Amino acid sequence: MKSFAKTVLVSALLFSGAAFAAGTAATDPDVIARKDLMKTIGGAAKTLGGMASGEAAHDAAAAEAAKQAMIAAAAEIEAKFTNNATDPASESKPEVWTNWDDFLAKGKALSDAAAALDVASAESIGAGMGAIGGTCKACHSDYRVQK
Repeated sequence: MKSFAKTVLVSALLFSGAAFAAGTAATDPDVIARKDLMKTIGGAAKTLGGMASGEAAHDAAAAEAAKQAMIAAAAEIEAKFTNNATDPASESKPEVWTNWDDFLAKGKALSDAAAALDVASAESIGAGMGAIGGTCKACHSDYRVQK
């Protein structure tokens, strides 16, 4: 049961990323691209979290596709955040750019956690989602405006 509770908590954290990305409509192209990137990560997390929690049947091919989407999106973090674009819909704190190396390290941690995820079973996905959720929480705590 402890594993299930952890999976639910991690899923909630990850889904909050999708909600973060879906907030107010952005008009700046850079901010739109960043929000789309977060939607991709959130969508992959939703797929994986659903399988881990038993809300969705385990599908190895879909799990692998979600894992690869998360890895690919994490690899785009630097490019999508390089320009400190401002937009009322942006939820990025200024610290993203003043603590750039730490921000990038947190993006790399997401990539590493996703790459390490074993998608062979719902149980193995659940076991790895804690690490993924931890990377999301660490970055959002420091670099996301809480609304």
